[in-house]
Order: sequence, then structure tokens, then C-alpha cells
Amino acid sequence: MERKYFGTDGVRGVAGEPPLTPEFVLRLGQAAGAYFRSQARRPVVLLGKDTRQSSDLLEAALAAGLMSQGVRVEHLGVLPTPGVAYLTRTLGATAGVMISASHNPYQDNGIKFFSATGEKLPDEAEAEIESLLSREFKTDGIGTVSDFREAERMYLDFLASKGSNLEGLKIVLDTANGATYRLAHRLFQRLGAEVFVMFNTPDGRNINQGCGSTHPEFLRQQVVEMGFDLGAAFDGDGDRVILVDRYGREFHGDHILYLNALVRREPGVVGTLMSNMGLEVKLREAGIHFYRSAVGDRYVYEKLKASSLTLGGEQSGHVIFLEHAPTGDGLLTALLTLAAMRQSGRDLAEWYEALPMYPQLLKNVRVQDKHRLMQHPELHQAVQEAERVLQGQGRVNVRPSGTEPLVRVMVEGPAELIEAVSSTLVATVERLDSLS
Repeated sequence: MERKYFGTDGVRGVAGEPPLTPEFVLRLGQAAGAYFRSQARRPVVLLGKDTRQSSDLLEAALAAGLMSQGVRVEHLGVLPTPGVAYLTRTLGATAGVMISASHNPYQDNGIKFFSATGEKLPDEAEAEIESLLSREFKTDGIGTVSDFREAERMYLDFLASKGSNLEGLKIVLDTANGATYRLAHRLFQRLGAEVFVMFNTPDGRNINQGCGSTHPEFLRQQVVEMGFDLGAAFDGDGDRVILVDRYGREFHGDHILYLNALVRREPGVVGTLMSNMGLEVKLREAGIHFYRSAVGDRYVYEKLKASSLTLGGEQSGHVIFLEHAPTGDGLLTALLTLAAMRQSGRDLAEWYEALPMYPQLLKNVRVQDKHRLMQHPELHQAVQEAERVLQGQGRVNVRPSGTEPLVRVMVEGPAELIEAVSSTLVATVERLDSLS
């Protein structure tokens, strides 16, 4: 069944505008509540959120809808997305819900459901919830609501149990004024690191604003100026991390996969269509198979399961260590990567230099209808022409964003070719969009 509201990462949009109006979210809560009632006699749903000013409103509407169908709601408060997934599984809840739009600006928000195992709700379940939206709901039992006050402590204990001794390391942390703002510095200090934390004063509107994993520029500067060993920048909901070496160079998801794959001696690694060709080549040299999935952590996870592998991720820093968690976790990724780094006896700077990257350009083009544009035959012809120009020395990937009205144009290959090829493709996308 085709889904109208659920995308690759839950229901997303601008808060207060369709579909994220209080009225719709109330109905979504009713539909989800009815679905969970069909799965469990006494359903319990854990509800977490990030620091956006709209999260409280959406949380209240969703909780009301769930309770009207007899669901018991446990509020987790502000907590990273992977924390919600972990607690859902650990506490044996029927489902978990995270209210967040991840790395997007504060105006956006979203609602993401997790199954009882802490995995993203299957497509069939999301489709079933959507089908229930057309029903006329009546109150079907009256649920209760309470605050689960042990959420932070339990999640922090879990993370600390996965980390190693960090004594002697000086780390700058950028929490993006988001969901990790209370946890990150406590976690790294607990493991012995000397910590300087910034962007940890959320006001509801400054989440991801010039900071976090999508804007690590100030972090890079601070690591160098303060003489720290490294930096870590998380995104708004805490499921991604970008590291920075002592020279201020960005140590992104491809570097993280390479370091962990070699130290952990992984038989194979899952990346995406956007993963740099340099990673594929270096892993092949090390005798490690490299698999590509579609872009999106959901598809990385599915490929890991299908290939019986445990390590995969995206350049964005959304990395999955499947033996520890079924979803990406920025804090966990940072801890495991630093543990592997120390085990190797090499610092991030040395690992950065060990993975030469192919030149890659990524441009985002805002469009009116990304799905219709992607079907246009002239765009397909332009991609084929771009690949012909690269003559087998690179890659082209043009795809719609999973969460925003954007078409992403990625060109990888020789530096002297990719700028012209990228500009031609962007111009084609803009021209075709103007005709729609």
C-alpha cells in the first residue's frame, strides 16, 4: 500500500502546517493508538522529543490521540532518537515515538515510530496506520500518561558501558542545541575525557543553527585554536556525529566506517550511493567487501540484515553498529570510534590521511515537485551524458531528498571535470523545474 504521509523517516513537515497541524497529529495518535491496541492488550508507548519549540505542541496532540484509544503514554522528555529506540526495546514497550526533524531547521518537525524491538516501524505498519486515518474515531478506553524519570540515567548507563577509558583525551563537543545537550558532556567526562562543550543552550529556535554535524565550521576552528585532540559534532536528534581531527579536518562517515572496519576486521561494510569511491577502493585493498544501498539509514539497515553484516552508514555520520543498536546513534558511534582509534595506536589525523578521497561535489537544488522531476526523460538523458563525460573515472548520482523539497546532485571524479559536469546537471534540474 502506498503511503501518503510517511516518508523514509516518519512524517515530516513544517510544524503548524499540513500535515503537522495539531488536528492531524491528534488523528495520527488515534490511528496509531488503534493500531497498537490491535497488537497488544494493554499497549504502552514511550514518547521522546528534541528541543524544537514545536515539539511540546506535537507531543501533547499525539499523546492525547494515543490515550483516547486506551494507550498508556510514558514521557521520556528531551532525549536523542536512539535513546528512545533503546528504551523501547529495553523496557518492553509496545512502541516508541520520537518527535524531531533531525538536522533540519527549527521550523520543521517530524514524528517517527519505533517497533517493540527498537527498529523503525515496518512499511506495512505505517501503511496500516495511514489506512486507519480515514476512520471516524470514538474514545476507545482512556489511557494514562506519566513521566519516566529514569530515561536519561538508563540511556547514559548503556552508552557508558559501551565506551572505553578516555583519560588523556581533550575533546570539544558541539551538541547542536539539540537532544544531546544534557547528555554528551556528562558521558565523555564520566569516561575520563577533558571536555569543552558548546552550542548546549537550546531556546527552541537555535537547534542546528550554524552548528552541529551539518555545520561543523566553528567546531573545527575551536579544536585547532584550543589545541584539543579532536572534536565531535552531533545533529539535532543525536543519531549522527561528525568528528574533527586535531588539524580541524572533518572526519565524516566514510572515515568512521574505514577506521572501524579495519580495526574491528569486518568482513564487509555497507555504505550508500553517496559513499566516496575512495572508501570502496581502500576497503577492497584491505580485503573487505563493500556494499552500496540506497541513501537513508533505513536502507543501510536493511542491507546489513540481508548481508549478515554489522557495520554500515552514511557520509553524514549516521552509522549503525548492528550488534549494539538497530539504529544510528551519534554518541555510541563517537565512543566506539574513539575506542577503535586508541586500540589502533593511531590518532584521527593519521586515519584521516590513510583514506584519500576522490573529489566529490554535492549540490542541493530546491524544486517544486521532486518526484515528478526525477521521472523526466530529459533529466535521465543529462545523467547519461554526464557519465559519458567522466569516461568511467567517476560517478554521478541525482536523487530526491527524503525529507526536504530538494534534488541532490552529486558528481565524483577528476577535479578538472566535476565542476563543469555538476553545473550542467544543476542547470538542467533548475530549467526542468521552472517548466513544471
